[in-house]
Amino acid sequence: NHDGIIELPADAPVGQKYVDYANINDVLIEVEITPNRGDCVSIIGLARELAAAGVGKLINPAAKPVPSTAPSPLPPLEQRFGADEPKTIRKFAGRVIRNIKNGPSPDWMQKKLLSVGMRPINAVVDITNYISHTWGRPLHAYDVDKLSGNPYLRNAKPGEEFLALDGKTYKLDETMCVIADDSGAICLGGIMGGESTGCTDETTSVLMESASWDPMLIAKSGRKTGIVSDARFRLERSVDPALTIEGMERATQLLLDICGGEACEPAISGEDDVPEIVIDFPFSEVKRLTGLTIGKSEIKAALTLLGFWVSGSGDVVKVAVPSWRTDIKIKADLVEEVMRIVGVDRVPVEPLPALSGVAQKILTPIQNRRRIARRALAARGMHEAVTWSFISKDQAQKFGGGGRETALANPISPELAHMRPSLLPGLLAAAVRNANRSYSDLALFEVGQIFLGDTPKDQRTFASAIRTGTAGLTGPGRHWDGKADKVDVFDAKADMAAALDALGFDMNKAQLVEQSAPWAHPGRAGQVQLGPKNILGRFGEIHPSILAELDIPGPIVGFEIDLDALPVPKRKNSVAKPPLNASDLMPLKRDFAFIVDGDVPAGKLLKAASSANKSLVSGVSLFDVFEGGSLEEGKKSLAIEVTLQPRDKTLTDEEIEVVSAAIIAAVQKATGGELRS
Repeated sequence: NHDGIIELPADAPVGQKYVDYANINDVLIEVEITPNRGDCVSIIGLARELAAAGVGKLINPAAKPVPSTAPSPLPPLEQRFGADEPKTIRKFAGRVIRNIKNGPSPDWMQKKLLSVGMRPINAVVDITNYISHTWGRPLHAYDVDKLSGNPYLRNAKPGEEFLALDGKTYKLDETMCVIADDSGAICLGGIMGGESTGCTDETTSVLMESASWDPMLIAKSGRKTGIVSDARFRLERSVDPALTIEGMERATQLLLDICGGEACEPAISGEDDVPEIVIDFPFSEVKRLTGLTIGKSEIKAALTLLGFWVSGSGDVVKVAVPSWRTDIKIKADLVEEVMRIVGVDRVPVEPLPALSGVAQKILTPIQNRRRIARRALAARGMHEAVTWSFISKDQAQKFGGGGRETALANPISPELAHMRPSLLPGLLAAAVRNANRSYSDLALFEVGQIFLGDTPKDQRTFASAIRTGTAGLTGPGRHWDGKADKVDVFDAKADMAAALDALGFDMNKAQLVEQSAPWAHPGRAGQVQLGPKNILGRFGEIHPSILAELDIPGPIVGFEIDLDALPVPKRKNSVAKPPLNASDLMPLKRDFAFIVDGDVPAGKLLKAASSANKSLVSGVSLFDVFEGGSLEEGKKSLAIEVTLQPRDKTLTDEEIEVVSAAIIAAVQKATGGELRS
């Protein structure tokens, strides 16, 4: 409290350290407190822990009630909360002390506060800070003469401004509790008082407040306003509810001793509805959870030193939890307390169990599928992306979601308000960010969770990918030997087929139907399924309207595979590959052209040709599609190449003709087509 050089008296001993001369040589220890131990954010709380560990004896005499000399001039604080409004406060105790003489606090108190980094202000304020640091009970004092009417409790109004003791103005909302009078908010409950009723050296009457608040609501209000105060730090970690009245009594006595005055009767409103917690505790639980072998008497002693009340003499006792230990709820919590006190070093060291030399499989089937899908798509030149699981409602609706079931109750922002129904929105957003930085040719994939509803079965594992611009399988950009082709629907189909093949699924066993997903371009998309109710995946070109909204040039193609929908492959008797069964005979190739209706899918024709003679037909491929010309309107020509692989002997012309006739008959039966002459 000095500016410049401090002048010492003439009898100050030369050569002595100033900290020793001024008696400010206390040893300071910084302690990091975990969020669940609000009882340790005080000198008494730490002293209780040290005493339980065998370091000294705890001295904490109970506070004696201070006699009142007059009735309270203020009524108990009225709680003006709506029926649906959250009640931040549980109990409010207030006491008016009149005719005080405020001024500097005693030197011993100032030294205590300075040692913990608190700046002494005046006796009234210093007493509240001293009680807070010593017993962990935050208090607040109001100048009674500055009150405008009787104070009361209410929730703040939306946008209400509050000038706090730190000189800053904060905007409040309806989720925050304030103490108010006729002029407005005079205190942000449990966090910081207001400047309008602050105590100064001229204060002669104070209202000493000690209240019990809801820790969660205090934490929310603190985060919203950004105020970091000692009161908030303690109250959001929970404060012993038994200290509500005791803290007010201690502050009242100190105030009378230092500033004089007259104490009026306390005005109390609300109740601390904190149920007493009694746990049935088997002593065997210590051995079961920690391996410690400890006698019953030692366990009882450890709990008693920490303030627990132990009743009973059998193998199971009843343990009453003290009011300041709000973190103790179950038997395992008591085991932890015993282990802390007797010493973690006493926990016996046990070797890990010996395992077999050959590691067992540790991946679940879906984990294995995720890994295989990643490898397969990376092998096709794609880069893996990890995107948000949250998207906007508008995006979710465009990709088949956006219902109430997937809406977040407390979204970070409107752009992240729904759980994603597809991985494609995140990949497209990544493509937009890259395109804005001149990286317009991309091949990205992601394997992750999508959400179709709010039940566990609606959470699915998908593998999805996109290609943009010229990012085909051969790589993006221009080539010296030809024009760079834009990606199309067949690139997406090929990527999907490669991933399914790596996952052990034969595309030839699936149905390929021309059905567009909500995000796909009509007529440039397809669906792979095992029947109408078992959809394995979709592929196609992204709809132009989605690209226009994202302001990104097309084309962009993509696919998505439902990894959960893939059938489980049959278990093989051996992991060894079967022997190669290659024929010594040369294969034969024959071409066929069929005229079919324009709406007949090529896959239907290919499947019919393959099934005509499974022992000889080893491959069928489409190599030409023709419409118009001399063909009738509504007709098209599909040309296929059929590979015949003899096994035992070379085929004769007659045998080849028989197989060819079977192929023609199978196609005619399946499609109604005719052999083109």
